[in-house]
Amino acid sequence: MQQVLNQVLDAEVTEYLQADRYERTEGRQGYRNGYRSRQLTTRVGPWTLAVPRTRDGEFSPALFDRYQRHEKALVCPLMARVVNGVSTRKIRRVTEELCGAQFSQSTVSELAKGLDAAVKQWRTRSLAEPRYPFLIVDALVLKIRENGAVRPRSGCVVTGIHETGYRDMLGFGIGDSESQQTWTTVLTDLKDRGLTGVDLVVSDDPRGLRQAIAQQFPGARGQRCQTHLTRNLLEAAPKAVQAELPGRLRTLFEAPDRATVDILWEKLFQDFAERAPRALALLEDGLEDALAVLQLPEPLRQRLRPTNGVERLNAEIRRRERVIPIFPNRESAIRLLGALLLEQHEAWTTGPRYLNLEPYWETKRSAASNTPPDSGAVSVA
Repeated sequence: MQQVLNQVLDAEVTEYLQADRYERTEGRQGYRNGYRSRQLTTRVGPWTLAVPRTRDGEFSPALFDRYQRHEKALVCPLMARVVNGVSTRKIRRVTEELCGAQFSQSTVSELAKGLDAAVKQWRTRSLAEPRYPFLIVDALVLKIRENGAVRPRSGCVVTGIHETGYRDMLGFGIGDSESQQTWTTVLTDLKDRGLTGVDLVVSDDPRGLRQAIAQQFPGARGQRCQTHLTRNLLEAAPKAVQAELPGRLRTLFEAPDRATVDILWEKLFQDFAERAPRALALLEDGLEDALAVLQLPEPLRQRLRPTNGVERLNAEIRRRERVIPIFPNRESAIRLLGALLLEQHEAWTTGPRYLNLEPYWETKRSAASNTPPDSGAVSVA
């Protein structure tokens, strides 16, 4: 087969030049310039072929064009396996079975770089339309090797619910910590890409996020994740009340209106002030932020109380990250995180609607119609 393929290559270059070796014809299109060796990996082993060269350097044999198509058909599934959490070591074993030769881990990592263009295009897309009244943000710790040491870095993920009720993965960023500077950088990027209309931001109340929201989206309210707040309160409460407290907190958080909240809070304070003073102090400090959803129509509150949607996404990231416990650099973390979030973004935009926002827009229209004409308000209808 190797001899036959070399003869095929010679025949191709003869056709390209319109002349055989040493043949003098008026129709000659160029001259040969020796050979170069190229290895072709196949299922029956590697072949070393003598590829003819021409002086103009323009000759490209069709044999390798066809091979490139087959190679891309193999590379695309390999990149998908990397995103789905398959280790490069396992991929190397698969390619050995398919191709009869080993692909090193570094080769598989190089193949994964083919994701960079798609991730970059997605991360820089315009967010000018539609509007996104609700954001859900969260962060997770990634271990990245930088400057010769393994350092914890924060991966900040932002999900949006746009005006028709569908979820979009808006973007992400990697910073040194969950500081105001990191969140400001992430939100500034979203704003520069056209993000507008933000009304409510759901988060677990990380440090610096409030200031970043106030700076980039003035007027947007912050909703503290009730699930995270409950966990914090249980950690601060004595074991004697940890079985009783979650149910009481759930009743308080799910109260239909502010008057009911006041009644339930008074009763809760009487029952736990002496038994769990530290937990009650934390609750009093975070209660207003945890009840920002009371200003929304009741059908929307259930899914905007916690950050559970992003938490499930973080679990998927963790599952894939287990095969890469330490990222070799920040670029590799961006590549994997970006490819995974892009995949999730496509699933959300083609899946069922997350929320029916008609009650929200009806409330907005009613509020706008009741505003005096000279107030300068703009209708959102």
